[in-house]
Amino acid sequence: MSDSSGKLKLGALVALVVGSMIGGGIFSLPQNMAASAGVGAVLIGWAITAVGMLTLAFVFQTLANRKPDLDGGVYAYAKAGFGDYMGFSSAWGYWISAWLGNVGYFVLLFSTLGYFFPIFGEGNTPAAIIGASVLLWAVHFLVLRGIKEAAFINLVTTVAKVVPLLLFALICLFAFKLDIFTADIWAVGTPELGSVMNQVRNMMLVTVWVFIGIEGASIFSSRAEKRSDVGKATVIGFVTVLLFLVLVNVLSLGIMTQPELAKLQNPSMAAVLEHVVGHWGAVLISVGLIISLLGALLSWVLLCAEIMFAAAKDHTMPEFLRRENANQVPANALWLTNAMVQIFLVITLFSNSTYLSLIYLATSMILVPYLWSAAYAVLLAVRSETYEQALAERQKDLVIGGIALLYAIWLLYAGGVKYLLLSALLYAPGAILFAKAKREVGQPVFTNVEKLIFAAVVIGALVAAFGLYDGFLTL
Repeated sequence: MSDSSGKLKLGALVALVVGSMIGGGIFSLPQNMAASAGVGAVLIGWAITAVGMLTLAFVFQTLANRKPDLDGGVYAYAKAGFGDYMGFSSAWGYWISAWLGNVGYFVLLFSTLGYFFPIFGEGNTPAAIIGASVLLWAVHFLVLRGIKEAAFINLVTTVAKVVPLLLFALICLFAFKLDIFTADIWAVGTPELGSVMNQVRNMMLVTVWVFIGIEGASIFSSRAEKRSDVGKATVIGFVTVLLFLVLVNVLSLGIMTQPELAKLQNPSMAAVLEHVVGHWGAVLISVGLIISLLGALLSWVLLCAEIMFAAAKDHTMPEFLRRENANQVPANALWLTNAMVQIFLVITLFSNSTYLSLIYLATSMILVPYLWSAAYAVLLAVRSETYEQALAERQKDLVIGGIALLYAIWLLYAGGVKYLLLSALLYAPGAILFAKAKREVGQPVFTNVEKLIFAAVVIGALVAAFGLYDGFLTL
């Protein structure tokens, strides 16, 4: 992709950010949020999320501009600031999060098709898994034909998925009733939700899930026509998606009460619109969701392959993941990714893991790369690296990076110990690929500090494995 014609323009980069952020999450938002929080806590949670995620968007923008030599986004920052193993773990965690999210998307897609064809049930019946597998490999071979072509299709589906969201917002704006919205602001009538603090904490993981993809542009930084577009695309994409999410969530709470919303089947946006306009509303949203999921699957398959490829290019991952086909698509990275999705699709047949538990796990895997990116931005500002002539900017970036870092730490706390342990179980085996990459360049595998970190990961993984076996941890 050396010639400028093969490079991605600002529009394509924004579509990658919006396309990877608007997947299935927004369509299930009314129920997901109502199940964990009342109106008051939802508003507080969105305020925290907006500030936290905006600072994270600024962190990605700052790092894209200050470190233009670091391609591949999230993992490159962890590597530059905290060493090879942290860099590898970020790439590995991000990659796992991305394909786990794809498994969740397939389950949701076929659960939505179940609205029209009962044979697909909740998305994890044998028929649904067969359908999902056929679709998975269709997307796989489409991507093998070229990244630029796939990015164009992603642009089309991004436009197509925004239309039903706009319609939903407009219709619900006129149907919104303030008395329903304010009926039980602090969810006093539903004591099972717990304290307001608890409600805010519980809704936070759902909000992170709907924002994953905010780093989409920075991962494709090496394929961007202009480096400065990477930061712009991140912020434009973020603001657009935030607006949609808050509108969908808040307007729903003025149409049905929190307990009613919490009982809905997903995609709950369909039921909310059906409540206002009748059956065609549900059909419109379901069709919108199907297009949306197909587009999101495409952008996430692209992101999965790209992160492994970028990490293999600078020897963070083993060499075999660096191979591209004639269309300059990282083919080996793509095969490995989709093989993992296939294995997990089969597992969902035998495990009762729902869309939501897959999402919580995918979210907790991505928190580590986010944490290191924010920490790296703080590190640059503290050391005054790249800020030689810009002291005022340095202070501003230090504050923004600091808030993003606190937010990332708070998210790890909100996720809870269970998902931290389960993610250790997925982080630990990655060391095999890390060791292979290190041997290829003739370097020792771990530094002394990294040995301690790896030991902690292994202990966490062993506890999680025993927990799953003993039953005190469940997927």
